[in-house]
Amino acid sequence: MSDLEKDPDEVVCPAGVAEGPVEELLEARQVVLGRTTKVRRLLPNKNRRMVGAWCFVDHYGPDDLTGRVDSYDVPGDRGMLVPPHPHTSLQTVSWLFEGEIEHRDSVGSHAMVRPGELNIMTAGNGIAHSEVSLPSAPPTLHGAQLWVALPDSARTTVPPAFNAYADLPTLVLDGAEATVMLGTVGGVTSPAPAYTPLVGADLHIEAGRTVSLPLTAAFEYAVLVVDGSLRVGELSPGFGEMAYLGSGRESVELTAAPDGARCLLLGGEPFEEELVMWWNFIGRTHEEVVAARNDWMAAIDADGNDHFPMVSGYDGAPLPAPALPGTRLKPRPRSR
Repeated sequence: MSDLEKDPDEVVCPAGVAEGPVEELLEARQVVLGRTTKVRRLLPNKNRRMVGAWCFVDHYGPDDLTGRVDSYDVPGDRGMLVPPHPHTSLQTVSWLFEGEIEHRDSVGSHAMVRPGELNIMTAGNGIAHSEVSLPSAPPTLHGAQLWVALPDSARTTVPPAFNAYADLPTLVLDGAEATVMLGTVGGVTSPAPAYTPLVGADLHIEAGRTVSLPLTAAFEYAVLVVDGSLRVGELSPGFGEMAYLGSGRESVELTAAPDGARCLLLGGEPFEEELVMWWNFIGRTHEEVVAARNDWMAAIDADGNDHFPMVSGYDGAPLPAPALPGTRLKPRPRSR
């Protein structure tokens, strides 16, 4: 999914470590994504720009699509329409709670993203993709789009790829169940590829129950509430809010509201490499990001090139990159 703010500033995340166990509430900011979708952006946040290698978290919906129209030139609830756009040095993680999205990419993949099925796209040195709500999609759209930064050891050598996993393993707890999207939770491991020590899980907690979720002390963690509300220590994150927990924990207790709760657990070893993140590109230097932008614009003019082949099957024009800021992309701390 594309970071399509009208005034896109750079975000640079230098080395840093979590400061041990903490309790910090991260509030979302509202962003318009593509041409039609409003999202709640949790990462990058003004106080916290990464959680492990997770560097971008958008939560959207539930959106009622029953009033949508087939033409995207007039107002209305139309679901998702994100034209072909590029990515570098990251993985996109698509996770739906309700609805359906059509995915196409420049390595020839064509897939439907559905609830409970992990779709993970590895950009490597460069990939392009589109995301669209088809007229035949279910009437409600609710999901999360996340990015994982690739380490320098893999980001330009791993080939661009798309993987889908319809049958993910689950961890059953007393009063809760977790679908393990990435990494390992409580001895349950996802088959999806990860290039740094990382974890992601979708957790359902029964009404009013308190569960003790096993963690890895070397990881930093955050919990994003996508339904209901939770109690996490002194914090009570509600719908669309994220609780950052720091590192140094072997477990965490989560208490669901009387009507239950659903949340995403995100974590990993603190990412130690400096990142330059601007628009849809992740690099290590200002020059690298500028080169990626130039290659994408050249690909649009040439109907694809070696760096960014075009997305076949999409009916429409690709998304041009915005203008670069007037100053060099400079480092910012990963936390305030």
